[in-house]
Amino acid sequence: MQRMRFRRTGLVPAALVAVVVLTGCGADDPAEPEPTMSASPSGSGSPSGTPASPTVSAAIADLAGRTGASEEQITVASVEEVTWRDGSLGCAQPGYSYTQALVDGQRITLRVDGVDYEYHSGGRKAPFWCEKPTQ
Repeated sequence: MQRMRFRRTGLVPAALVAVVVLTGCGADDPAEPEPTMSASPSGSGSPSGTPASPTVSAAIADLAGRTGASEEQITVASVEEVTWRDGSLGCAQPGYSYTQALVDGQRITLRVDGVDYEYHSGGRKAPFWCEKPTQ
């Protein structure tokens, strides 16, 4: 029996990286972000009754400025931790291109006068109102 010799070519580390990356990409449908936390409606502040996170507080302040409502009139309908499938953060605009990378963030739904407003955040981007969500 002949003994095989392998040269160190860098293929083994590259193959190992490929296996690790591919095994982390399960069979889940990437078309939909998967919420890891969903919250129930409540008054201003976070859904659990604890003080709102800085991200939620920023969204509330922005909506108050847009609508003219006081922050006390705005309720947090839900806060979801999501993984956006690209740099559009679920709010792609026609004619723009976005980084093709997964981005952890939040989908925040605020309610004022019976109307829901969806805010998206992720990466280093502050929460912004997404008038026409694409994800």
